[in-house]
Amino acid sequence: MSNQARGLRTPMLTEEAIAEYLQNHPDFFERHGAVLEKLRLPHVRGGSAVSLVERQVDVLRERHKALDQRLRELVEVARANEQLGEKVHRLARRLIGVHGREAVVSIVESALREDFNARNSVLILFGSPSAKDATGGSFLRVLERTSPDVKMFEPLLESGKPRCGQVRDTQRDYLFGKENVGIGSVALLPLGASGSVGLLAIGSADAEHFHPGMNTELLVRIGELIAQALAT
Repeated sequence: MSNQARGLRTPMLTEEAIAEYLQNHPDFFERHGAVLEKLRLPHVRGGSAVSLVERQVDVLRERHKALDQRLRELVEVARANEQLGEKVHRLARRLIGVHGREAVVSIVESALREDFNARNSVLILFGSPSAKDATGGSFLRVLERTSPDVKMFEPLLESGKPRCGQVRDTQRDYLFGKENVGIGSVALLPLGASGSVGLLAIGSADAEHFHPGMNTELLVRIGELIAQALAT
């Protein structure tokens, strides 16, 4: 053999090159079963060695557990959304054919408290306050649209879209009272186009119950139902 031939060396294979080769040739171990049988890997839950096939089974089993957990979470979310949808439907049925602000407010208050467990809620309606409104309890407030108290909610009202999450202390104190410092999160629903009818606020002690990333579709429907009922 010539010196030149003896000087030839096989290029060093990198781990990346081996991994790429195996990915491009997934049938490699089918064609080289003897190699597969000799491979041993440290066990993920102990120091003993296991075959590659056993390791793959472990990986697939863990992946199955993760997918199963994700599926259970999705089923729970779907079930919760179905229950919420049923409650919104029940609210709509109760509001059908109801006339008069007093009757509508009574239905909305009881539905929020009994069906949605929203015991910390405030309904602000725009209009001229009357003596009867003053006796409506802590749930209902009637204000002139130009009232200074409305200014802190002006950007929200103009957007016409619900907002969920934290609110400023001044907003929380105005809505729920200074004694309700335990309100952790709030859902604010403008009623009517650009909040022309009013504002519904729902508070929760759970700081994560209402959060900026949550789906507000059901809140929008509730707001539309209330605004429509008040307009009839």
